[in-house]
Amino acid sequence: MATPVHIIGGGLAGSEAAWQIAQAGAPVVLHEMRGVRGTDAHKTDGLAELVCSNSFRSDDADFNAVGILHREMRAMNSLVMRAADAHQVPAGGALAVDRDGFSQAVTAALQAHELIHIIREEIHELPPSDWDNVIIATGPLTSPALAERLAALTGEAGLAFFDAIAPIVHRESIDMDKAWFQSRYDKAGPGGTGADYINCPMTREEYERFVDALIAGDKTEFREWEGTPYFDGCLPIEVMAERGRETLRHGPMKPFGLTNPHRTEKPYAVVQLRQDNALGTLYNMVGFQTKLRHGAQGAIFRTIPGLEGAEFARLGGIHRNTYLNSPKLLDGALRLKTQPRLRFAGQITGCEGYVESAGVGLIAGRLAAAERLGRPLAAPPPTTAIGALVNHIVGGHVTTIDAGPRSFQPMNVNFGLFPPLEAAVTAPDRKRLRGPEKAKAKKLALSQRAARDLSAWLEGSG
Repeated sequence: MATPVHIIGGGLAGSEAAWQIAQAGAPVVLHEMRGVRGTDAHKTDGLAELVCSNSFRSDDADFNAVGILHREMRAMNSLVMRAADAHQVPAGGALAVDRDGFSQAVTAALQAHELIHIIREEIHELPPSDWDNVIIATGPLTSPALAERLAALTGEAGLAFFDAIAPIVHRESIDMDKAWFQSRYDKAGPGGTGADYINCPMTREEYERFVDALIAGDKTEFREWEGTPYFDGCLPIEVMAERGRETLRHGPMKPFGLTNPHRTEKPYAVVQLRQDNALGTLYNMVGFQTKLRHGAQGAIFRTIPGLEGAEFARLGGIHRNTYLNSPKLLDGALRLKTQPRLRFAGQITGCEGYVESAGVGLIAGRLAAAERLGRPLAAPPPTTAIGALVNHIVGGHVTTIDAGPRSFQPMNVNFGLFPPLEAAVTAPDRKRLRGPEKAKAKKLALSQRAARDLSAWLEGSG
């Protein structure tokens, strides 16, 4: 029998990876510390336990990116999707599950597989050198001892323990009749042109109302187990507003060095958005990390001129997390560049969400199995949902010449991660589409392209 692949972590990513490897015919040793050492979030020692929501979100594979990911995982014999489908509970167009039945089904399937050996133990150190093919899928609650070892291995800037997230907006939803492209003082940085930011202007009255809304907005508090204090480089925008009404005007919303081409008067304040992915489809709101609840964020941020119709790829937040600076550290096969025997999967790579974590685990498992069995395999193309997610993790982020990937943040799968369509979508009579009709047609076209490309990839990979 071949030497086993070792997997550290029995959450969604680790469980899916173990299943994929075993189904490919390679042995697996799955190491899970729960049962020996608990976490502050988990309640059981079951594999693939859902710690928050019981929803896998939309199951619409025509018009929703996560629904496309569901479809792709089902096509690749995903254990997570099989268990979810078997333990579905009513949730409209979403796929929600009985969390206990789901976890029990995943656990039972892995325990019953003859090529999977489950060991209940905490891995304190980096894997020993004779573990030549390892997947680390320990998630955002990686045990402190292992997190310290990973931080030492990757360097101080390689592993984040504090997740400060600014909202990210779909570029096409920004009203450029109100906003404009410009860098402050037209300064061109590395790889820039001097018109690298999208700028949304505010009058004094608009700014005053915005500050009032930030201060009054509904906010979340840190959980005790997160326990990470704010630091000045990452203050929530509403905390800055509370420190003085002019603080934001002299911080992330300073209007200096910017000229609004749409109006003669100078803006009193400006919200800047910076390109967030290499495709140019996503822009993040600079300096807008926040603890506002998601409902409040949508309501308040859509009062910003130019963002009235904003569609958010993700909303902001600040919480304790553990994830890699993956575009800098990982290769295209999710392996650590400096130690290729170590492969990463799940939320520790910089994806968000149950299905996304399991999807990255699925690909990591297939890549690890192919490597163990001597069968060359490339990741799926970025035109697929799962390929787009992997591409975001390992190389789809904006870079600077010296610093490498800039401001990498965890992300759910969304259409902004997909490469643009090769041709514009049109109505059957070739007429140009507009508004919601155009957006719907574009999503369907992206879905259909993803289905074709995944089918070709599966056929080519055997």
